[in-house]
Amino acid sequence: MAQLIFASSNIATYIHLTFMSLITVCLCFFLCFIVVVFSIFFTSPQLRENARYILFVYMLVNDTFFLLSGFTVLVGAIYFLYIPVPVCYILNAVSFLTFRVTPTTLAAMALEKYIAICYPLRHKDLCTTQRANVAFILICTTQIIPNAADLGLMASSFRTTFNISIICRKENLFVNPLQNVLRSLSFALCYVLVAIIILFTYIKISMVAHRVSSQSSNASKARRTILLHTFQLLLCTMSLLSTFTDALPASQAMFLPGFNFLVFSCVPRFLSPVIYGIRDEYLRGLIKKSLTRQFKN
Repeated sequence: MAQLIFASSNIATYIHLTFMSLITVCLCFFLCFIVVVFSIFFTSPQLRENARYILFVYMLVNDTFFLLSGFTVLVGAIYFLYIPVPVCYILNAVSFLTFRVTPTTLAAMALEKYIAICYPLRHKDLCTTQRANVAFILICTTQIIPNAADLGLMASSFRTTFNISIICRKENLFVNPLQNVLRSLSFALCYVLVAIIILFTYIKISMVAHRVSSQSSNASKARRTILLHTFQLLLCTMSLLSTFTDALPASQAMFLPGFNFLVFSCVPRFLSPVIYGIRDEYLRGLIKKSLTRQFKN
């Protein structure tokens, strides 16, 4: 019996190390890409004056905070690290906030594509840099409201909770049943609204693409971009299934925390560089020039 327990423990250790290694490698590549994009963005006036790229950079920053905070929480949960409640709550609050900001920003980017294709003559007037900045500020402001309500519920229930250290898991921060209800409602409202916007923009852009015979038209490319946004949203939505898998016994779900974070949290964020960093011809050209210059140096 002791040998079986020891073997099971070794298997769990290897599984955790495998997923943690994969996540770490992916994060390193993601962070390297962000450094390249930032260096290009701040040295290219054309990018800084384009609402599409402004929203893209904002989303990359948001995804960076999400991945780093989520990775920290994952390490603490897997290795049973006790963290002070205020620190644990801040990490979870950042992860909770940035998790919802990403799909909402996707919706804003889909609307920008919709305006560019369906109202090209008004695109420059409607999609300005100022409006892109204001749009992202409004997105973050509206998404902070559930966090503030969650903190109020937690503080009003058990004020002494903030004086202890716990294993940093989100379920350990649910000291009031209303917290879970609030989070579920905020997720549902966020994703339903985003899904409606993405569906609306896809239908409208598809109608324009249908009227244009050339498959290489901007409308056809925009339609494929919206489809990729839909796939991103689907993966983000599937990550909510981790709420049910986290409740499984550790013996049955030893690999699930790392698997859930890698597949349903990391992959949707790693798709963003593919969509706007590789498929976008203009940005792809700038990235190639930047990398070539760095390798020569």
